[in-house]
Amino acid sequence: MGTNGEKVDVTDQFVAARISRYMVNSTWAWPAAESVHFLGLSLSFGVLLAINLRLLGVMRQVAFADMHRLLPWAMLGFGANLITGMLFFVGQPGQYVDSPPFHWKVVFLLIAGANFLYLTVFKKAWAADGIESRFADKAMAVSSIAAWLIVLYAGRMLPFLGNAF
Repeated sequence: MGTNGEKVDVTDQFVAARISRYMVNSTWAWPAAESVHFLGLSLSFGVLLAINLRLLGVMRQVAFADMHRLLPWAMLGFGANLITGMLFFVGQPGQYVDSPPFHWKVVFLLIAGANFLYLTVFKKAWAADGIESRFADKAMAVSSIAAWLIVLYAGRMLPFLGNAF
């Protein structure tokens, strides 16, 4: 039984423990996941930075439709980060659970993810081709860039702040 009286599946705990041992004890698993995480972050942040800068009026000669075609690449990077991030968390949960930079990273990742969702699902931002972006789109672009920079900073500070490592 779990702490709240719910039934705990021992198989799930076993799988998580095996992943944790593999991530920690393998000579290449953690560094390989870090490399994929960095590449995914570069892909996501790079594409979203270009799109948000376009919404702010930079690169006016590039059509919104051309920028929209880059979104699947950003999704690929985000998916890679999601998978590797979960591997890190399962591998060493104690490093993250009590870490303030990790909590800030998650909060601002949700904010940045909302921008990503807006750009992916809604067509309002893409309908403005050839005209100035709306104020709401510009505000969203600025908040997205700021959120991504905080996500980058908090992720980089994980080993240094909060006694996580």
